[in-house]
Amino acid sequence: MRRFLISVLALSCMAFSVLAQSADSHISPFHLGLDLQTKYIWRGMEMIPEESAPVVFPGFNYARGGFYAYVLGGYSLNGKYAEVDLGLSYTWRWLTLELNDYYYPTVSGLKDRYFNFNGADTGHWLEAVFKVAPETVPVSLTVSNFFYGADKDLEGKQAYSTYVELGGHLDFANSRSLALAVGAALNKSCYNGYEKGFGICNVELKYTHPVVLKSWTLPLSAAYIINPVYRKSFVNFTASLAF
Repeated sequence: MRRFLISVLALSCMAFSVLAQSADSHISPFHLGLDLQTKYIWRGMEMIPEESAPVVFPGFNYARGGFYAYVLGGYSLNGKYAEVDLGLSYTWRWLTLELNDYYYPTVSGLKDRYFNFNGADTGHWLEAVFKVAPETVPVSLTVSNFFYGADKDLEGKQAYSTYVELGGHLDFANSRSLALAVGAALNKSCYNGYEKGFGICNVELKYTHPVVLKSWTLPLSAAYIINPVYRKSFVNFTASLAF
């Protein structure tokens, strides 16, 4: 864990170096975003199975060249759910490497332990992601693994939940698109309640229709999602604001 923290510190120093170099630019590399989803579905999982409500995702990010960093929150409108995510990634041509930290604070009280990174009882989920997206064909392959943190199996051991997703998209005029993604859990993991091995857990068909409002665009999308592991299906609507 100490090596991990040192690595994150080194990446942060590199990031601030890049920030300093770009400070004189007339175009800001920082961006704001706010998404609204009627239901929080992630990789086929229903993130708020009880007392479900629409969720808003405020955040900001930095993008310069192939480097990308973000801070993202997730909050249900009924006040029953909260999430804080941090991430770094670097893209070189068709290859993207990511490092993400997911944390779920309490929605009431002062019992959070955000700075606890002890592997036995930390609330953080640390994830490494490998993504391949060739420029010549509209397909992508994503592999993610929770390598440290609160991802524990039924025996309390690190589960190393691994998820693989194959996606493709068809683009139309005026930035409209139709996308299909099929994702699978490779082991007993958080995607199947730590009870099953390999299995398709996410099939998502999504249509995106941007609405042009004078000087900016409001992307709207609707997705039909099936989770074969839990034999459930959802229809989710998303509106995205970006500045």
